Amino acid sequence: MKVKGKRRKLWLLLAVLVIVALFWLWGRLNAPTPQYQTLIIRPGDLQQNVLATGKLDALRKVDVGAQVSGQLKTLSVSIGDKVKKDQLLGVIDPEQAENQIKEVNATLMELRAQRRQAVAEHKLAGVTLARQQALAKTNLVSRQDLDSAATELAVKEAQIGTIDAQIQRNQATLDTAKANLDYTRIVAPMAGEVTEITTLQGQTVIAAQQAPNILTLADMSTMLVKAQVSEADVIHLKPGQKAWFTVLGDPDTRYEGRLKDILPTPEKVNDAIFYYARFEVPNPQGVLRLEMTAQVHIQLSGVKNVLTVPLAALGEPVGNNRYKVRLLRNGEVREREVTLGARNDTDAEVTKGLEAGDEVVIADITPGARE
Repeated sequence: MKVKGKRRKLWLLLAVLVIVALFWLWGRLNAPTPQYQTLIIRPGDLQQNVLATGKLDALRKVDVGAQVSGQLKTLSVSIGDKVKKDQLLGVIDPEQAENQIKEVNATLMELRAQRRQAVAEHKLAGVTLARQQALAKTNLVSRQDLDSAATELAVKEAQIGTIDAQIQRNQATLDTAKANLDYTRIVAPMAGEVTEITTLQGQTVIAAQQAPNILTLADMSTMLVKAQVSEADVIHLKPGQKAWFTVLGDPDTRYEGRLKDILPTPEKVNDAIFYYARFEVPNPQGVLRLEMTAQVHIQLSGVKNVLTVPLAALGEPVGNNRYKVRLLRNGEVREREVTLGARNDTDAEVTKGLEAGDEVVIADITPGARE
């Protein structure tokens, strides 16, 4: 009985072992094949950039105002119109300026008539004085009559001088009135596009204290990019650095330029300090518009034809600029130590440890795997 019991236990144990072995074998055969996201290492360029958000503005933009007061009789343009230099944009009621010209012209005519009269009287006073001087030699006139004749001549001469001064003053008034009449014609100071209209046809403008704005012209052939750079990055910027940007509607097109300047006055946004770095880009097709948002890249430095590795592929650091990376070879993953050089926000230069053609593991994408 005891022998039979021991055999039964032995067979039961063997059966359990066989079942466990079968489950293990089934798990091995049905285990998911390891899958990895990898990248083949190849030579390329590495750039160190400052990233910023910017706004587009026209390089040249002019507010066109009125220098005289009056009602805006006509406005010949609309928003979006392209105009040429010296093109007529609008007309302010010229009646007041025209009436002033008529009034000053009438005053000048009156003054010129008075001057002719004064000249004639001056001539008569001169003849009278000469006659009195001739008679005084023979003592036929008194000294008092001679002095009166001399005084009369001086008075007439002074009258002519006074009238001449009045003529000059009114001539200046006439020139101003003519200029004001010209100012009633509002012309384009430059070629450009009408981007804003602030005074509508029929409104009255008052230019007594300052020139009121009628409309705004912008030359859209060259755009000015104002990139908002943080105070941590602005210390690395200087004029002449290469810059480029993309716009939200066309992220595949790069618009390139060179840094023009960095404005010295910062702007505070939610307790953070930003400075404006500016550069120009041509806009011959007119694709770029005012106030567009620009994703700006300003290049600080760069290296060409070097091996690079994504920062996502780096493992634990093992020293100064030394990290572990995983390589995939013949389906097997092996670790290797690499030494890094320059880096940016996404990639790093590999100075030692990798060769062109090495396949680096970036992530384990096996179902159920954990990084």
